[in-house]
Amino acid sequence: MRALAFLLLLSPVVAAAEKPVVIQNATVYDGSGSPGVKAAVEIRDGKITAIAAKIEVGVDTRVIDGTGLIVCPGFIDLHTHSDSAVVSKTLRPDTCYAVQGVTTIVTGNCGSGPVDVAKFFHDIEAGGVGSNVIHQVPHNDVRSQVMGNANRKPTADELKKMEELVEKGMADGAWGLATGLIYNPGTYAKTEEIVALAKVSAKHGGHYASHIRNEGGNLLDAIQEAITVGKESGCPVHVSHIKASGKAAHGLSARAVALIEGARKSGQKVTADQYPYTASSTSLRATIVPTRYREGSTKDYVARYADPQTGPQLKADLAEAISERDHGKAIQIASYSKKPKWQGKRLSEIAEMEKKDVLDIVIEIETNGGAQIVNFGMNEEDVRVYMKQPWVATASDGSAKTAGESVPHPRSYGTFPRKVGFYSIEEKTIPLEQAIRSCSGLPADILGFKDRGYIKVGQFADVVVFDPKTFRDTATYEKPHQLAPGVKYLFVNGVLTIDDGKHKPDVLPGKVLRHAK
Repeated sequence: MRALAFLLLLSPVVAAAEKPVVIQNATVYDGSGSPGVKAAVEIRDGKITAIAAKIEVGVDTRVIDGTGLIVCPGFIDLHTHSDSAVVSKTLRPDTCYAVQGVTTIVTGNCGSGPVDVAKFFHDIEAGGVGSNVIHQVPHNDVRSQVMGNANRKPTADELKKMEELVEKGMADGAWGLATGLIYNPGTYAKTEEIVALAKVSAKHGGHYASHIRNEGGNLLDAIQEAITVGKESGCPVHVSHIKASGKAAHGLSARAVALIEGARKSGQKVTADQYPYTASSTSLRATIVPTRYREGSTKDYVARYADPQTGPQLKADLAEAISERDHGKAIQIASYSKKPKWQGKRLSEIAEMEKKDVLDIVIEIETNGGAQIVNFGMNEEDVRVYMKQPWVATASDGSAKTAGESVPHPRSYGTFPRKVGFYSIEEKTIPLEQAIRSCSGLPADILGFKDRGYIKVGQFADVVVFDPKTFRDTATYEKPHQLAPGVKYLFVNGVLTIDDGKHKPDVLPGKVLRHAK
């Protein structure tokens, strides 16, 4: 008996079978892009069981008055980095995403994440999770397991081993192959290597998602490479967090859209996602250090700064990269454990504070483990051009977080209310029905869901109910750890995880969603 009690304490808490729920008098947006209609929605046994102007209510039914509220499908985030969060005891509830209305997240993005898909899924299910989870086979970690951080083509045997890892991941339920072609070691992969691995994904009915090789001045070439991978492999192509970053790329969004539209008109499946901000976020190293200096071990990398032959050219290249980013004013430190007081400050501010050159600050950071940064490299017009495309979904590129000393990008807290609340409801950049579709039905279609992503009878009840007057992003670049208000109710697989505006972190009804061909 004591052993059973111990096991129960370790088990994830999932609500017992809940009463049927009817949401009345709300405006329902079904995720298709159609305008909202006044209707009632019934949720019973984890599914949407009725949608009608009026629904008869039984004695055991809970009634929610949706007057003034919007009911729509739970949001699907195609691009998160919550791979470690969903197996973390403190982050499993996914609170900062739940309060944005997110019910499903995708991991394995930018080529990084667990390669052993079966173990990853087992670990999630063993502890429970707040949202549904989808995983992709991460190219960078596959390549690293087989080749390390080598700047060369794989041998035939190495390519075969990588194909086998992708094969196993897909067989275990991954949804596709994901690359991050600015990151090590994937940045050293040629197109033919990616095509070979994408063919394995295609064989299982999977997709190819890519943080493309360049999001700046060579944006169009990088998009074309992704299109080529899709054409030659047979995979649907998905461009992750599409943008035009850096002054050399400003204004390229229209040409990027035309390039993708051309591929789509020729019969290819090509889509993208976007976070609605003018700043991006990644490591300082990936942002300003050319790839040729990043191969080998960390020790090899750090030694290059002092090398009499490599060092001077490395420093010259860094100085040029800093100059292109407004002499350090465009880069804000998000996380640097060696000197937390630098977090939240621009490189230019830190240099002035320390009475040093910006280049010296960068070298200090890079030779002491590196830092995560926020890069203010985009312009508003490009953001809006992408947003208006019917094939661009909304996705955060963030991860589940709790408040701390770091000053991360606010996208982990504000992506979905920013798109829906600010850009659609306030700014009217896109109609509300399109904004909601970009968060629900569109990503569901991109993934190939048959039973999620829409308000339809028979679908799993992943449903968000929000107040259009208050659903806004409150997280800022200066104070990012701010939970979004406005979600009144959130159902994950029919279970309430937000009830009357209060999140229930001990209720973990999310599921691992395994891909099946």
